[in-house]
Amino acid sequence: MYTKEFEIRWSDIDANRHLANTAYINFMSHTRMGFLMENGFGQKDLAKHNLGPVVFYEHVYYFKEVFAGEPVKVSLQLKGLSEDGMYFEFVHNFYDSKGRNFASCEMMGGWIDLKERKLTGLPPEMVENLDSLTHTDDFKVLTKEDTRKHGRKPQDIDPELLT
Repeated sequence: MYTKEFEIRWSDIDANRHLANTAYINFMSHTRMGFLMENGFGQKDLAKHNLGPVVFYEHVYYFKEVFAGEPVKVSLQLKGLSEDGMYFEFVHNFYDSKGRNFASCEMMGGWIDLKERKLTGLPPEMVENLDSLTHTDDFKVLTKEDTRKHGRKPQDIDPELLT
């Protein structure tokens, strides 16, 4: 399983003196980018294919407070991937210095063609690299419908908002 360790800095603490929400988001992003850069998704690789990652959502679940003074570890697992690599879903777990899981996050994203500004699939070798990440027990092959499970559908939008 891919993991990264972080020291909690003063700037990672909020007014309640525990790890701030923004720090969770930053630690997850840093962990994801670490894996991606080490597995064929570096800046040159993405530029060569004119690709950029986009986040559709991040759902964070907090179980226990964590404070400055001890390192934390953030894991990354693959929960879902579309056949063409266009859509991906990751799970992050946060562990304290004693190995206790104090938070978890599910995030879904996709890849866009930076010229066309549209979602696009990945070259086969990049799909393979992404699929090499440890899978969760409930891993699934994603479809476009999976990307809508938390969002609004066109029929749910008030027509008044469109005028």
